[in-house]
Amino acid sequence: MSGEGPVIGTRVVHRRYVPHSHAHYAGSLVDGAYGLGLFGDVATEMCIRTDGDEGLFAGYADVRFLAPVRAGDVVEATAELVAVGTRSRTLELALRVVARGCGSAAQPGAAEVLEPPLLATTARGTVVVPGAIAHATG
Repeated sequence: MSGEGPVIGTRVVHRRYVPHSHAHYAGSLVDGAYGLGLFGDVATEMCIRTDGDEGLFAGYADVRFLAPVRAGDVVEATAELVAVGTRSRTLELALRVVARGCGSAAQPGAAEVLEPPLLATTARGTVVVPGAIAHATG
């Protein structure tokens, strides 16, 4: 963590393979909560990077499920810091499918990179950090 405090525009990116054990519905669909869990992970890293603390998620606004996430996908969760309060941080969150399985009986493990990636979920999130260490240097 730098001593300058949180900087608007800071970005955190995580990529993850969606295992078949997370399929919840027909067609190997994964529930929307899976993406929200990933948003929690990128928000935690954002708080660590900007404030030296894991912080706490206070709430989501404007959550939108735009496209399906399926078992076998590779997804990318991003958080971008868009506003800074005394103890609150506002994040723009996005989940994109960057690769998708397209297997068949002849080639069950086939997969393809999606270009461009498929925007699956968006949200605005608010996290809070302890005031006493919000701008402390390490």
